[in-house]
Amino acid sequence: MKPTVSASTVKKHIKAASINRVWEIDLFRGVALLLMVTFHLLYDLAEFYHLPLDYQKGLIYYTGKGAATLFILIAGMSSFFSTSNLRRGLKVLLWGFIIYIVTGVVLPGSNIIFGILQFLGTSMILAPLFMGLPSPALTVLGALILLTGRYTGTLTWPHNWLAWLGLIREDFFSVDYYPLFPWFGVFLWGMALGKMFYPSKRSLFPHSPLPFHPLGRSLLFLGRHSLTIYLVHQPVILLLLYLFFLAVK
Repeated sequence: MKPTVSASTVKKHIKAASINRVWEIDLFRGVALLLMVTFHLLYDLAEFYHLPLDYQKGLIYYTGKGAATLFILIAGMSSFFSTSNLRRGLKVLLWGFIIYIVTGVVLPGSNIIFGILQFLGTSMILAPLFMGLPSPALTVLGALILLTGRYTGTLTWPHNWLAWLGLIREDFFSVDYYPLFPWFGVFLWGMALGKMFYPSKRSLFPHSPLPFHPLGRSLLFLGRHSLTIYLVHQPVILLLLYLFFLAVK
């Protein structure tokens, strides 16, 4: 006779897994993913279907930047939990280069030079070099990098070989661009937040019912599969838009 497992036991195991993963970080990563998908949907409508949507300023612009900032903060926090930042960083960096190549072939001229994945992969690789610093030092260093990025952003460079640092030629173009200066400062702030709020590497809200709410479960699912969803969401959006506009013609 097979042993039976009660529903309460299953729920306890699910809850323990959620706590061990620090569920609130997954949830905020899911929120960032939703913001990013929203921005890309509006971007695609403007670029490919010529709807009068200005994604370079206003609410749409800040939706995209808000998503990226939240992603970078969470990546910095997550690096504090990881024991394999180098492996994770190389994986994300590789996917960044694959997207660069695929985009260049499918949409010539739509360059993605040091986009968000290339930035995050590089930052994860660099993270172990800063792991020993206390939170105040990470916070100050992050602020200095942000300020340096504001300065380098005003410079014109004779070539684009240092675009990854934020030093670019006047004619530089990339549809997705997150150089180390200033964005690595945000990543370091994420590391500082991780050290400050998660010294025991456990959830701050272990008894919250939110992970079991349908909305909470949905956001957690998105957050735990963010890389996969990021890689496939644009082709899916473009296919759905194509089918929609084909149907309404």
